[in-house]
Amino acid sequence: MENIRIGVIGLSGRGSGMLDELLDVKGVIVPAVCDKYEDRAQNGKKIIGEKAGYDADAYTDYKELLLRDDIDAVMISTTWITHSRIAVDAMRAGKHAAIEVGGAASLEECWQLVRTSEETGKFCMLLENCCYDRNEMALFNMIKQNLFGEIVHMEGGYQHDLRDEISLGRENRHGRLFNFQHRNGELYPTHQLGPISKALSINRGNRFLTLVSMASKSRGLNEWIKENKGEDYDLAFYPFNQGDIVTTMIKCAGGETVVLTHDCSLPRAYSRAYRIQGTKGIYMEDGNRVHLEGLTENTSEDGWMHSWEDFGKYRNKFEHPLWQKYTTEGVHGGHGGMDFLVLNAFVEAVKEGGKPPIDVYDTATWMAVTCLSEQSIAMGGHPVPIPDFTNGMWIDREPYRRGMYCLEEVCNDFFEKKGNN
Repeated sequence: MENIRIGVIGLSGRGSGMLDELLDVKGVIVPAVCDKYEDRAQNGKKIIGEKAGYDADAYTDYKELLLRDDIDAVMISTTWITHSRIAVDAMRAGKHAAIEVGGAASLEECWQLVRTSEETGKFCMLLENCCYDRNEMALFNMIKQNLFGEIVHMEGGYQHDLRDEISLGRENRHGRLFNFQHRNGELYPTHQLGPISKALSINRGNRFLTLVSMASKSRGLNEWIKENKGEDYDLAFYPFNQGDIVTTMIKCAGGETVVLTHDCSLPRAYSRAYRIQGTKGIYMEDGNRVHLEGLTENTSEDGWMHSWEDFGKYRNKFEHPLWQKYTTEGVHGGHGGMDFLVLNAFVEAVKEGGKPPIDVYDTATWMAVTCLSEQSIAMGGHPVPIPDFTNGMWIDREPYRRGMYCLEEVCNDFFEKKGNN
């Protein structure tokens, strides 16, 4: 398919930003947009008119958009608790689906995604942009070249001071507030779990077995609200369910362990706290540092303290070929350019007719961590099993589709052939 037609559902700040970037992807036409708020739907229509130069239809009911027979796929950027049901309806309507990140409310919604995709032959891709971050892709390249040896342990998280965004959710029509009021778990697991899963070959030779989660007390949002909105504001003393720090530990079939941290309601600088530890070395995002046995020079005065090196020189040396191509042609778009890459990966999969680099089994597995962590926390940190959404096929899956956006291996041959296209 040379050109594809994509409907966009959900046009908040994130949705409208992704729409703007989607229009930059070669071969994309957006004939229709939808948001339950009329002003946001009309803003989406305006973005298309001003940027692409054509008129699009605007809806407030996504089911009306799905009735159209001139749409190949939809991009869904609505609230967390509606992603899955819209994706299921889209696939049943004969359209591929891409959904923005967020955790699942139940295992049933994850199974619905998997079963609907299998029954309809339409894919559901999670738009986990961090899989395409420049550092993560260079590190993936290093992992595949065995610089870290056999991977033993990995860590990551979503550590982002969002006290204002959460607390002002009603004023800004942002759904994150209601999740913090009523839930307690790893609400936003996929940002680092995505790269971790691809590094550990999850669902393709490895799988997550069990998890344990614990949550701290909740204080950060109340303190921010009292200081910024006053003690008379109705949420100033609200008993938020969501703990300020949620820690989740995962055990893999291959023997590896994973630690995730959710940290959005206390003052801090941003970090995804990525950590890779193997038999030959370690990488730590905080400090952007690395130690590789046989490569890192020991500069310690005492001689017995192993030294750190700045990761920068390794990123330059082991830059993923996708980012070599990207930086040559010009990086643009949100979140350092990785938004544009994940959208290109989605569009390429639609054009090729299926097998996205983040498939429905990845989507279900990563999203399931949220509701499973809620269960574990509610039971005092009790271990809970993680379903195998592949139904055993992780042991011997059908081949993945190779290409520039592949997340299972580094397909250097595609860049040698197509790098100048």
